[in-house]
Amino acid sequence: MSTGVTISSISDYAILGCGSVGYAVAEELVEQGKDVLIVDRDESRVESLRDQDLDARAADIRESEIANLVADRNVVLILASDVESNKRALEHIRENNDEQFVVARASDPVSGDELGGLGADIVINPSSVIADSALRALESGELEYNAGQLATLIERTGSRLAIVTQDSPDPDSIASAAAMQAIADHLGVESDIVYLGDVGHQENRAFVNLLGIDLVQWNEIEDQSVYDTVALVDHATSSEIDLEVDLLIDHHEPDTDIEPGFVDIRPNMSSTSTIVTKYIQEFDMNVSEEVATALLYGIRAETLDFKRDTTPADLTAAAYLYPFANHDTLEQVESPSMSPETLDVLAEAIANRDVQGSHLVSNAGLVRDREALTQAASHLLNLEGVTTTAVFGIADETIFLAGRSKDIRINIGKVLADAYGEMGETAGHSTQASAEIPLGIFTGIEISEDTRDTLLELTEEAVKRTLFDAMGVDGAEGSNGS
Repeated sequence: MSTGVTISSISDYAILGCGSVGYAVAEELVEQGKDVLIVDRDESRVESLRDQDLDARAADIRESEIANLVADRNVVLILASDVESNKRALEHIRENNDEQFVVARASDPVSGDELGGLGADIVINPSSVIADSALRALESGELEYNAGQLATLIERTGSRLAIVTQDSPDPDSIASAAAMQAIADHLGVESDIVYLGDVGHQENRAFVNLLGIDLVQWNEIEDQSVYDTVALVDHATSSEIDLEVDLLIDHHEPDTDIEPGFVDIRPNMSSTSTIVTKYIQEFDMNVSEEVATALLYGIRAETLDFKRDTTPADLTAAAYLYPFANHDTLEQVESPSMSPETLDVLAEAIANRDVQGSHLVSNAGLVRDREALTQAASHLLNLEGVTTTAVFGIADETIFLAGRSKDIRINIGKVLADAYGEMGETAGHSTQASAEIPLGIFTGIEISEDTRDTLLELTEEAVKRTLFDAMGVDGAEGSNGS
């Protein structure tokens, strides 16, 4: 039974002004089988177009008659190089018909705004289009060149490549290192992923175990001289590994004086996993399920599941990896079981919470696993009315603090830097950060078993007061939320 409705694709086009841009568009549309009418006031040009079997007519697009000439066309592209002529043509067309889809050519942002105000559905600026195209071509050319340089350097490896992550590596660092190891294997070079510190966070441990990523603790390597090529991946800082660094890939500007033979630093990308994914594509590798899953998780973790500082490059890299990744494994990584240590720290943090407005600070006491502090800070962020959390604890005569925030008005990284930057080490950004402060700074008391309880009390008061002051709230008497 017929519905009486006819659905068809747009196939009738008019191009007003047929210079180099208009002619290029006309050629492409005709190639696609579209019905194209070309209008230009240059009669010799129109004659030339007709000689090429194109439907061309001579008329001045500035005159009112132009609206009737193209009235039967679904789409009108006004592409003359003279923007004033384009404005006149657009005015006539809109006076005659509000339904036609009109694309108009501008010469700069101002004329673009004017054409938009006159009713153009889409405004294009050829110079911007050319610039974007040139930048894409440049990026592609640079990537091809860099991939060649990277391959040459890796292939010079005589015995083994050391791929060094950041200390106590996070998912982006681990994933980038796993991808670099896959690239080395693709180039016929044996390698190890090397780290300092520990893989403490439960999600990170689950990530490594579920994907079978083999990490080697630097201090457990018997013969460290076996590595004649060293790569720092997502680790643009000075390393305690006493080997000359040959290559560095990161999305952060380095704070080190090392000068490797190969450097690829891209602050315009949100993760190192994104950068390394580009190399995998350039090498035309068959990315394994494990590496694809690792890289996709690295990108998602670094961008908070695409909610923080996400760039088009991150999205295109994730789109490329998505079909190859194991999404059941991703779900397991993102929802690991909670260890007894983490549960104890969380319970202590809940019991000791001090809430000032939407800000929560809590003392978790003595901790064995300092990574449990970050998980406690994340869990407490789910409490109703809480937008910023900070959980601290003491281990190895040091105060370790983890901060989290979902308040767009607060940069938790800056808050911790303001509070503790002069007395300890801080790191982080707008939504998550950490701090390490020598315990004795707040008390001046020599640490012993007899003074530990006193130190905990003094530390709690000093840390909370300093932190609440940095947050801009009164830290005197808070609430435990009960």
